Amino acid sequence: MGSVRKASAWLGLVDDNDDERYYDDDYSEGAESGDAWVTDPRVKVATDTAEERGRRIGTVTPDSFRDARAIGELFRDGVPVIMNLTVMEPADAKRVVDFAAGLTFGLRGTIERVANRVFLLTPANTEIISGEPAARREDGFFNQS
Repeated sequence: MGSVRKASAWLGLVDDNDDERYYDDDYSEGAESGDAWVTDPRVKVATDTAEERGRRIGTVTPDSFRDARAIGELFRDGVPVIMNLTVMEPADAKRVVDFAAGLTFGLRGTIERVANRVFLLTPANTEIISGEPAARREDGFFNQS
């Protein structure tokens, strides 16, 4: 393919058929039959492994109170949720916080303010570890006494 043709294909002015000569018909048989692409069973997708070990955290930035359902569904499934309410109107943000407080109370979780209009909802089986700076710890690394 010439340089003008390549530039035209890159701009979308002509169809780029250069890749068709490398296409292998045997490779597409599984896709045409409707079967999902299967990898080596020893290889796990990161999201599957994270879900098995309970190491998922959901982040939700709702635009309106209608988006509160996504928060509730994640939290009900046992996933900690970070709610970022900075883009919401103050009245709607208050409604979402009230909803989240009821949600955490009903499911025995906790709600903590992380930053201005940002909250962390944690299920009952989740422990929050304080990020206390090492300089304040008595048993810290630099304690030479």
